[in-house]
Amino acid sequence: MSDPTTQSNYHAIATTDVDLEWRVDFDTQTILGSVIHRLKVLAEDGVDKVVFDTFDLEVTRVEVRIGEEASWEGVQFSIGQTHPVMGSALSVPLGRVVDAKSANDEKGNVRVRVTYKTRESKALQWLDPQQTQGKVHPYLFSQCQPIYARALVPIQDTPSVKIRYTARVTSVLPVLMSAIRTAPPLDAFPSRDDLGKTLVTYAYNQPIPIPSYLLAIASGDVVYRAFRVPEGKTWTSGVWAEPGLVEAAWYEFNEDAPKFLAAEEAITIDYKFGVYDLLVLPPAFPYGGMENACLTFVTPTLLTGDRSLVDVVVHEITHSWFGNGVTQAHASHFWLNEGWTTYIERVLQERLHTPAHRGFSFLIGRKGLDDALVLYADRPKYQRLQIDFERGEDPDDAYSDVPYEKGANFLLHLERVLGGLDVFLPYVRHYVQRFMGKSITTEQWKDDLLAYFSANDDASKALKAVQWDEWLFGEGLTLPAPVEYDTTLASAAYALAVRWDTARVTPVSELNFGPGDVANMDTNQIIVFLERLQASSIDPLPDTHVDHLGSVYALSHTPNAELRLRFYQVALRDPGSGAARAYVADAARPVLRAAASVDRGLAVRLYEAHKEAFHPIARSLIEKDLGIYLAA
Repeated sequence: MSDPTTQSNYHAIATTDVDLEWRVDFDTQTILGSVIHRLKVLAEDGVDKVVFDTFDLEVTRVEVRIGEEASWEGVQFSIGQTHPVMGSALSVPLGRVVDAKSANDEKGNVRVRVTYKTRESKALQWLDPQQTQGKVHPYLFSQCQPIYARALVPIQDTPSVKIRYTARVTSVLPVLMSAIRTAPPLDAFPSRDDLGKTLVTYAYNQPIPIPSYLLAIASGDVVYRAFRVPEGKTWTSGVWAEPGLVEAAWYEFNEDAPKFLAAEEAITIDYKFGVYDLLVLPPAFPYGGMENACLTFVTPTLLTGDRSLVDVVVHEITHSWFGNGVTQAHASHFWLNEGWTTYIERVLQERLHTPAHRGFSFLIGRKGLDDALVLYADRPKYQRLQIDFERGEDPDDAYSDVPYEKGANFLLHLERVLGGLDVFLPYVRHYVQRFMGKSITTEQWKDDLLAYFSANDDASKALKAVQWDEWLFGEGLTLPAPVEYDTTLASAAYALAVRWDTARVTPVSELNFGPGDVANMDTNQIIVFLERLQASSIDPLPDTHVDHLGSVYALSHTPNAELRLRFYQVALRDPGSGAARAYVADAARPVLRAAASVDRGLAVRLYEAHKEAFHPIARSLIEKDLGIYLAA
């Protein structure tokens, strides 16, 4: 099946290399310039046109060049009608049928140059100075996953096509991209006095083929601090952030990020991208992290000061192999990216800590999975691992914990039926080596797994007994097979939840809870405690007790966003309670979704008040949650 979210003719002719020439214009909030595509003809009978994906781009000129010695020739391009999800197809005639043999040698290669600029790009978030930490300079950042690269550049916007790219980007503020910077050197960045005044051109090169959703750009008042990399490693690592945050960011990540990367290499293969940097973005970033090649974007909510949320970086690092390296062919196989990454992330938890930590991570994730399965009870197709999207269906409609957690549980199940990690990890290394640099389907992965273990009679028998269709295409609120987790680290959290449940009839003045109850718990244990209070077997706490819970453990105003979110969810369990209305204040997507069950009008007003602070993708998702788009 072809990618159902692209209008490009990538099966007939596909981009191999892209050269970007851009200027960032903060005054008009546009990126303008050109892109050159070098393409490879795949159709045996040749091809007479190239079709690219676009979304709300203003294309002014298209040129074609066939052969190294040929000159650029302007062509009459056409832009199709706008599809609400897929955008508009940009069709470029080549002037003649170009066959595969002649096109793919030096004399006949196909290049297309498109001159254009962005408009109201869904891929870009433009921030005013007041929305940044420093309050002085504007800020730009992109988010192209899952299908928004087409709103940044005319491109064959499918992960089935992997591209190398170079970029020359001119801006009055430092530019970062998902590639290796080749100019200028760090010590030649603009001085504080010149920042925001002088145009500087930044050059980047990404020699490793990546899917289009990993194209990324950021431009703002950012500075760099290098991490301490283990001896003998050939890659570099560090963190970028606004000047007022860079020291806190370095403290938060320096100790662990390089260690995580080295541990990942030990169970897979060497890191291929040369640079692994983190960029701490302003709060408008719509995700916890985004695994852009060479430059992971992370939310500033990870900066807790105690490194308690640093494990989020393990997930993004793991994508360097599972997603960035071995890539889903298209949205129907998204779980190959996220399920594998979540599973391996937890293998690292065992390697870096203990088996109990691995089980504990699965336990935390199971709450999110169960909630997602309930959320999609009326759209059971989205409860599947492998989703058969209709052509033009929005993959963001299915975005949830299902591909992450159901996928990870499936792989854990396979690990166990095959005999444990000692049996399964050698396959993991084989899988990465076999498919690194490729885009694959679930069927290709399954065929490879069965072939790998075909000479092992016990393993083959075990794999034949797996309920493949139930795992991949099954719907409903339960998993096809029971999956048990190590709950050692959860016992204290469960016991504290029982105490609070039992104390619901006791006046607050007589309660004996205190900060010491959680003093020896880490963040994940407190999360499990708060999620236990949301279990269906426990009734919502009275308003008075919710208030006391928030104050005695300092949860209602903690800087730890994960804890604050779980506390709000406890408060919002009873939509009619005073506590629910009192704590509908944090305009985060999960809180807004829960708030809508309390008072939809209040949730909509809260969203409208903070709307401009959200990335365009987040706005779209929230508006669907709140039903705003239905009234539009």
